[in-house]
Amino acid sequence: MVRQRLADIAIDLFAEHGFECVTVEQIGAAAGISVRSVHRYFPAKEDMVVGTLAAYGTIVRDALEGRPVEEPVMQSLHAAYATMLRSRPQTQGDKVAIRLLSSTPSLHARNAEKHLAWAELLQPIIAERVHGEDAPLRSRVLVQASLGAFSAALSAWADSRETRDLHELLDVAFHALERTGPDSW
Repeated sequence: MVRQRLADIAIDLFAEHGFECVTVEQIGAAAGISVRSVHRYFPAKEDMVVGTLAAYGTIVRDALEGRPVEEPVMQSLHAAYATMLRSRPQTQGDKVAIRLLSSTPSLHARNAEKHLAWAELLQPIIAERVHGEDAPLRSRVLVQASLGAFSAALSAWADSRETRDLHELLDVAFHALERTGPDSW
């Protein structure tokens, strides 16, 4: 509860003043706790934005493991991301965080690390479902493509001009992938 409250306070401050201009001291003061306490919950300022998102990779992995093995891979990945999105409501703070991820170099780098961690969770499951000579490479490509579709849907949703909900945008992104690939995915 405290961790999420701190992240929410930090994101509000980042939105108002810019990520680089807000100090951990300011976040602690706004939350009414010491800097040391802030660091107990978040070792780095970037973790206040990315750290809360990183844990959702396990939800995607668990949902993917529960999908039928005979289901097309992209359909399984799509359903797994959709399950993760249904696990929590999306907020305006989420939109701010997503915009920060793309506009702040240190956050962009940390988000790339999160994507690599998610890929490491998902790739072994997909590798078991993809067969043939190039299966290891194809399974990696499919996981990375799914992460790209998910990221594109998030970015579109975070755009202040977008009126559709994130679930609809995720569907659009994955349908674009499904239409470009072989039916055997």
